[in-house]
Amino acid sequence: MSNTKPEISKSIKTGNFITNYHDQGEGFPVLLIHGSGPGVSAWANWRLIIPQLAPNRRVIAPDMAGFGYTERQEGDQYNMDVWAKQAIDLLDALGIDQTDVVGNSFGGALAIALAIQHPERIRKVVLMGAMGVDFPITKGLDSVWGYQPSVENMRNMLNLFVDNKAIATDDLAKMRYEASIEPGFQESFSAMFPEPRQTSVKAMASLEDKIPTIKQPTLIVHGREDQVIPIENSYKLINLIDNAQLHIFGHCGHWTQIEKANQFAQLVNNFLDEK
Repeated sequence: MSNTKPEISKSIKTGNFITNYHDQGEGFPVLLIHGSGPGVSAWANWRLIIPQLAPNRRVIAPDMAGFGYTERQEGDQYNMDVWAKQAIDLLDALGIDQTDVVGNSFGGALAIALAIQHPERIRKVVLMGAMGVDFPITKGLDSVWGYQPSVENMRNMLNLFVDNKAIATDDLAKMRYEASIEPGFQESFSAMFPEPRQTSVKAMASLEDKIPTIKQPTLIVHGREDQVIPIENSYKLINLIDNAQLHIFGHCGHWTQIEKANQFAQLVNNFLDEK
């Protein structure tokens, strides 16, 4: 039986499990790391962006461990060390010595950790609505991580993610709800972010005396109306990272890559192309 799900693409061994990943285009690689919403996958997060980056570069977008269609195993642990190792194992398996990285939300925290821990592997960094610093958990993030599967809960979630509520359609809510109830999805998701969820925010934060060691050119992007990750995170990051620039989109929530897809892709392409 052939697979008809666009979320499922290529698979490769990373450490002791199989990672589902998308791999399009040719040229200098860019690794796209998705966020941590319910029912998320690399495809759900980056489907509008991959075709706009792929004409000039090799775009690699994995489902991180515990998310999407990457293999789940009995007794899996999910933490920043596991995710960082998976990212490096993926680069190693693909024979990639160095890459650019784009991280969304949770993926931003991971991009920061990779730039600190493996500086030789990361050329440039893009952080979008990024975690990675400690902050008082928002009501929005607490409810995202506390999601219990229903179409209505998913619709409420989507409304949190976007400023333009027209994007949060019934079809999208149904699609993301169905993704969230795939076998094993909700189990790993709810196990990942137990209460009190402030501890998960802290666990994803890099040490603030380590963030200034990031020397890579860094583009920081945030939606002004973000209700999930506070815009103050990006203000903090621009002050901690030396070679950084900050772009804020007005009339934009947490999903910059969806609400401002074309502008975001253009911004990223321009930044990654700069010599």
